[in-house]
Amino acid sequence: MIASSAHSEPSGGSTAVPSAEKFQAQRVEHKDTAMGTSLNFVAYTAPAVNAQQTRSAIAQAIAEMRRLEQLLSEWQDSSEVSRVNLRAGQWVSVGLETETVLERSLFAGKISEGAFDITFHALGDLWKFGSAQDAKPQLPAAAEIQKRRARVDYRRIELDRTRHRVRLGKDQKIGLGGIAKGFIVDQAVRLLRQAGLSAFLVQAGGDLYGAGRKPDGSAWISGIQDPRGAQGSFFATIELEDHAFSTAGDYARSFLIDGKRFHHIIDPRTGYPATASRSVTVWANDATTADMVDDAVFILGQQKGLELADSIEGVGVVVVDSNNAVWTNHRMRGRLNVLRPPSNGL
Repeated sequence: MIASSAHSEPSGGSTAVPSAEKFQAQRVEHKDTAMGTSLNFVAYTAPAVNAQQTRSAIAQAIAEMRRLEQLLSEWQDSSEVSRVNLRAGQWVSVGLETETVLERSLFAGKISEGAFDITFHALGDLWKFGSAQDAKPQLPAAAEIQKRRARVDYRRIELDRTRHRVRLGKDQKIGLGGIAKGFIVDQAVRLLRQAGLSAFLVQAGGDLYGAGRKPDGSAWISGIQDPRGAQGSFFATIELEDHAFSTAGDYARSFLIDGKRFHHIIDPRTGYPATASRSVTVWANDATTADMVDDAVFILGQQKGLELADSIEGVGVVVVDSNNAVWTNHRMRGRLNVLRPPSNGL
């Protein structure tokens, strides 16, 4: 920011040098789609980064997000993850990004005692939600669930970081849907920072990161969806400043049978949708951590979930449990603004 003036008084008179204009940050917004969800970018220009350069930085970030999706998505036949699945039981070479996400995934499995488990993908095609949902949803056969569940165990994955390769059990498949989006958001954040931007928001569906503060000094505000409210109805908000935010909810992809909700967050320990929570929101230093922790806490439930959050440096959590009660850990004190109680409903 430049706001200065200079005066000189040479002999024979005086001349005033006009002050430079004060920098005014400009807001730049861009919406797009990737990873099967909506993208939202908001950034403020910097003294050395004008609006055109800001738009270019956002375009580069989106291109990087799409490149990483091509590597990490189990739904892309040409991805590294698909190649690992196709060659289950064999060593498969992977790039640095895939290797990094796999390492974080195995760490998440360990600290959550298997609540977070990327080998849950063995159950993936049994449960149909979202665009794959049947017109009249039906539950998978219990015997088939138990058969598939026997393949789920992250501890059978071997990761060789020296030779940059991974090997699954020969009957296993992995899916990175519980962590990859957060990792990809973090890479977009990295590129925007490298471009010289310091105040911006990156959002990919329920995963987002707020960098710095807005020019008026206010923080970024993110709402927590009411699990039983209308889309875009928030029961609480959290301020973000150089922090990530991620929410896992049972409302996004789900169906009701006989008054019971079945949803896409599968408990790998049972093979069925987790029942302890309605939603979990995680506030963390980076989006990768926020993304992997929200599913784990959702599955573990209020008591063990909050213990897990407390064990990870810098992680705050908000849980709406199956009885619609709201729980938080100590790191949310003074950060969470509760607007009203969550709505009741199935």
